[in-house]
Amino acid sequence: MDDCLFCKIVAGEIPAEVVHTTERTVAFRDVNPQAPTHVLVVPKDHYADAAALAAGDPETSAELVRTAAAVATAEGHGADYRLVFNTGAGAGQTVFHTHLHVLAGRDLGWPPG
Repeated sequence: MDDCLFCKIVAGEIPAEVVHTTERTVAFRDVNPQAPTHVLVVPKDHYADAAALAAGDPETSAELVRTAAAVATAEGHGADYRLVFNTGAGAGQTVFHTHLHVLAGRDLGWPPG
């Protein structure tokens, strides 16, 4: 997708603070963090949202979660982190390239905001 922000980050056309990569994923810090650790994990291939990724490439969908766990561990949060997919504009998705938020480092009460 020529105009996709996250595709441009994956391609290295737009700088980002990359913290982890795998064959299928890239993880980078969110520019508007909502917690001390706020990292986005994206597939290298473009899918509009989590449902499209799960239908089109279930192995990469699982790889996003594995990458998120590796990021949380590397950031010192072990098993204390939250994973969030926003799917659709009504749920807060603003970039329509699947991305998984990894949030940690503060109290993440329930229900979420």
